[in-house]
Amino acid sequence: MGTNKTEKFIFTLMMCACMVLGMTIYNMVLIEGFSSEIFSNLLYDYWPGFIVALILDLFIVGKIAKYIAGKFIKDNDPVIKRILIISFCMVCGMVLCMSFYGAFINVGFSPILPYAYINAVWKNFIVALPLNLLIVSPFVRNIFLKLYPEKC
Repeated sequence: MGTNKTEKFIFTLMMCACMVLGMTIYNMVLIEGFSSEIFSNLLYDYWPGFIVALILDLFIVGKIAKYIAGKFIKDNDPVIKRILIISFCMVCGMVLCMSFYGAFINVGFSPILPYAYINAVWKNFIVALPLNLLIVSPFVRNIFLKLYPEKC
């Protein structure tokens, strides 16, 4: 979304910030449960994950996801189909990468890293896809279109 590099970067930044926030909260609740420390831990854990996710999104996953999505999208396809395909590809790529980040942060390079990674992938995917499609994407697109109304 966006008509120039600045707008595209801002859209990516907004999507990344919201998805990382939602997924960080989800993973913290999975690991620690609900506690009074969840918000202080969130402030501490959010920023490194956000930076890693943004770098992955901008330089690796975003490019690969758009390339793969391009194989399924035709010029005359409706906008909603484009959004759904690109979102699905982005979620798949980001879940694969960020699940490794999360597993590594929690268990380090240990013998249980592969198990922790596989366990994280499926748990993250089942939340990340609906979070993206039903909450974050509509929310961010709504805000983005208010900031940058489409030129008619």
